[in-house]
Amino acid sequence: MEQVYTTDKQFDAINFKEQSLPTGEYENCQFKNCDFSNTSLSACKFIDCEFSGCDLSLVKLDQTVFRDVTFKGCKMLGLHFESCSEFGLSFSFDKCVLNHSSFYQTRIKKTSFSECQLKDTDFTECDLSNAILDRCDLSGATFDNTNLEKADLRTAYNYSIDPERNKISKAKFSLLSIAGLLDKYDLDIEG
Repeated sequence: MEQVYTTDKQFDAINFKEQSLPTGEYENCQFKNCDFSNTSLSACKFIDCEFSGCDLSLVKLDQTVFRDVTFKGCKMLGLHFESCSEFGLSFSFDKCVLNHSSFYQTRIKKTSFSECQLKDTDFTECDLSNAILDRCDLSGATFDNTNLEKADLRTAYNYSIDPERNKISKAKFSLLSIAGLLDKYDLDIEG
């Protein structure tokens, strides 16, 4: 199968369910208001790309490369980021809905999540060291053997993190949401 190489191109409001994105390498491209839902981006490479206002729900990501990719205002339900190529995996998320997604065993140090919904998202055995989770809703998110060292969760909320089952050394938490570290003790905390 022939692979395409595309650089410096903007894709606007394209429904990729009707016409799939050709497998290949996309560098410095912008995808705006595109619908990728229930399609496959397997074996595609995205380098220095931006996705804004796109629907990527249930997209297949087998060996997909994301290098310095920005997602803004995207709907990204049920994605399995552990299927991505781990080499150079780096991205940031701003105002995205990532509910029911999985970052199982991914190494995504210094990743920035800003104002994202991460409900029921799996961070099991994920390396989130130095990550920023700014104003993110972590209701039902799973943290098990997760590396959160030096991560910033000061404005994150609705999380439940067991300090005995996760690495949280030097992580930053706010006093108002510290109760999320004590959930397993079933305490009644007021104030």
